[in-house]
Amino acid sequence: MNSYAVLLRGINVGRNNRIAMADLRALLTGLGYDDVATLLQSGNAVFRTGGGDPAALAIEIERAIKADLGLSIPCLVRDRADLDRIVADNPLAERTDEPSKLLVCFLAERPDPSRLAAIDFTAYAPEECGVGERELYVWYPGGQQNAKLTYAFFEKRLGGVATARNWNTVTKLLAMMD
Repeated sequence: MNSYAVLLRGINVGRNNRIAMADLRALLTGLGYDDVATLLQSGNAVFRTGGGDPAALAIEIERAIKADLGLSIPCLVRDRADLDRIVADNPLAERTDEPSKLLVCFLAERPDPSRLAAIDFTAYAPEECGVGERELYVWYPGGQQNAKLTYAFFEKRLGGVATARNWNTVTKLLAMMD
């Protein structure tokens, strides 16, 4: 059995797109996934299944959410090896001492190198950004309240779906996969 983390984008923020974590667990269990567990109220879950492509699993979960809950929610799925790599290869590892200010912005696909190169990250100082394979690591020294390098910024500039989780959440999800 392989372990996966699913990250739902934009749920339980404000009044729209509300999903109870008990409903999410039931939905994932209903898809045949094992050992389903959720973390926080912001659309984080881990599960085990016999295998599958993470992108195909994301589509399956999105379709089930639409069919069962009537919501169109983008989902990103990462397997255990990918989450291990994300934690191990953190280019802003020196920033993990304040994990609530360090976010991983997960991207559905690898960013186009030319679109990524067109972003002058120094223009957004004091925020910092490190580039991974299908993720960006963003440090918000002043917190996220007035942040410029948000997942919405990256969706607009790079295209595709993005969602972000702070370092605490990323490492807790990885630990839950054990």
